[in-house]
Amino acid sequence: MTVIFRPALRTDAREIARLFQISSEGASDYIWSQLAEGDESLLDVGERRYAREGVDFSYENCLMAEADGQVIGMLHSYPMFEDPQATPSSDPVLAPYADLEIPHTLYISSLALHEGWRNQGLGARFLEYARQRCRALELKGLSLIDYAMNSGACRFYQRHGFTIVGECQIVPHPLIRVTGAAYLMHWPLAEQ
Repeated sequence: MTVIFRPALRTDAREIARLFQISSEGASDYIWSQLAEGDESLLDVGERRYAREGVDFSYENCLMAEADGQVIGMLHSYPMFEDPQATPSSDPVLAPYADLEIPHTLYISSLALHEGWRNQGLGARFLEYARQRCRALELKGLSLIDYAMNSGACRFYQRHGFTIVGECQIVPHPLIRVTGAAYLMHWPLAEQ
């Protein structure tokens, strides 16, 4: 079966949110729970966020993979720049992540594939796209946060040249499905 990669459309926003729920291990659900309005479901909040334009968390920063007209995976990434005006998060669940940033990199906030589409080389194809985008934007490399409990994903990124350069401890919360350490991983463009 042929898999095609294409830029996301605004109409992909709900599927982007579903895939983000897979890759974030509940962190997106936690964030979205803070943003929900009225009786809005978490998926509705995610869809609303990704339907926006001109912001980091937008469908505009997503690459979709589809087979037979069905979305099977996606990559969400955006340029990470230093913000001297940024104030540390006062949210106790999110605050530990504040130091897990590498300015002037393309930050991969989500790389997710639906069940049945993993271990077929699609993740490597997404990473190649991210590397090309990194070069085109003249950034210094790629960065991402992964969880120690997700050892398969950690091994995948390490096989593709990422190293662990920082870590924090995950603050337990009922919506977050992992515990232990979160790793900041980096792939430096200059060394490739």
